[in-house]
Amino acid sequence: MTHFMELQPTPFYAIQSGEKDIELRLFDEKRKLIQVGDFIEFTNTENSNCKMTVMVTGLYKFSSFDELYASLPLLRCGYTKENVEQASPADMEMYYSKQKQKEYGVVGIEIKLK
Repeated sequence: MTHFMELQPTPFYAIQSGEKDIELRLFDEKRKLIQVGDFIEFTNTENSNCKMTVMVTGLYKFSSFDELYASLPLLRCGYTKENVEQASPADMEMYYSKQKQKEYGVVGIEIKLK
């Protein structure tokens, strides 16, 4: 099955370059349909013609980004050596409120380029 998601340019290019292989999302109804072996087609939010397809190789479910950040290697989640020391679960609150995290939980989607 192929799922469709949008991505900001920075994480989009980090995945494309191989620097990032875990995408962080709310574990909402849409993400609950994803299974290992499925594909995700990401569309760059600033250029809808810029797309890439990845295969899902793992799913890591947590109750919150606090728990996820304590468990997953953040250098694989889009942070760099230059900014990983400042990484905080609060970084994800601009996308997903604490209330939504409590309601759905969160997921780290491990991927590899197709």
